Amino acid sequence: MNTLNLPPYPIKTVQKGEKQFVFDELRKKYVALTPEEWVRQHFVHYLITHKKYPPGLIANEMSLTLNGTSKRCDTVVYDKQARPRVIIEYKAPHIAITEKVFAQISRYNLVLRVDYLIVSNGMQHYCCRMDYANRSCTFLPNIPDYDQI
Repeated sequence: MNTLNLPPYPIKTVQKGEKQFVFDELRKKYVALTPEEWVRQHFVHYLITHKKYPPGLIANEMSLTLNGTSKRCDTVVYDKQARPRVIIEYKAPHIAITEKVFAQISRYNLVLRVDYLIVSNGMQHYCCRMDYANRSCTFLPNIPDYDQI
């Protein structure tokens, strides 16, 4: 897998037949190792280790219903009152972060109405803070620490 623009860590992988799997610390199980999953695991580790996000308040593959259709957010971060605060969408390193990606995460936010949206392909990371009163968002220079959200 590619070296990412995220801190490295001792990621746990296993080979089962032809497929490789990675251990997801949040879900406590091995999941198929895809380029997107590689980004997710590194990004979640970064949030926990470097940005002090509590692991118990982060959920991977969070289901929601949008216009009668079942969808899954890649990662959702909650506050201590179990309210969703951040949605994170991951793409494989070779996938460009475009308006289409932001449109996807924005659709999920129609349901969750979080304060922050983050998109990462492991090489580039974008974070915006939602301003519902003014119907706008502001892109931030950095991913905020947990105590700032």
